[in-house]
Order: sequence, then structure tokens, then C-alpha cells
Amino acid sequence: MTGIVFADGTFEVDANVVAEGLGIAVPLLQAEMRSGKITTLSERGVDADAGRHRLTFFLEHRRFRLVIDERGTIVQRSTLDFGDAPLPASARKPGG
Repeated sequence: MTGIVFADGTFEVDANVVAEGLGIAVPLLQAEMRSGKITTLSERGVDADAGRHRLTFFLEHRRFRLVIDERGTIVQRSTLDFGDAPLPASARKPGG
């Protein structure tokens, strides 16, 4: 897989994409997901953004966000990294 696949109303995201976005290695990504340290948020676009989805991954002081179209193509990606400071609550809000 080279990106994102839709299956039964859910998304399957390539671990390499998320690991790169969070700035960690794939084995650490897998371990942090199993432990619950990586959390996610999925949002569906409305109005002008209909057909798009925003997938956000959180880890400690980092936020990685993907915007994808209805085919699963990544149209935008962004990363916030607050270094040693905790991720502010406002960076965890939907639409934020």
C-alpha cells in the first residue's frame, strides 16, 4: 500500500506514511499504537469539503494530519511538533 485504502467505511493508512509524519520509526509507531499513546481523529468534510476526509494522528507533542479525497489520495499533509512542550488542547480539537 502506498497511502490510504477505504474498506467498509473505515480507513487503512500505510504505517510508513504515519511514521514519517510523526517523525518516528514504524516499529515505534506500532508499539505506541498498541499501547494507546497514539490517538486518532477522523472528520468528514461537508459543504465545500464534501468528499474529503481529515485524518489526524496525535503522539505526545506532535500532531500529524492528512486530508484525503474520496479515492484515498492524499491532497494535503501537515505536522505540528511542539518539541519538549505538550501539544496544546486547541491542537486536538476537531477542525482545529
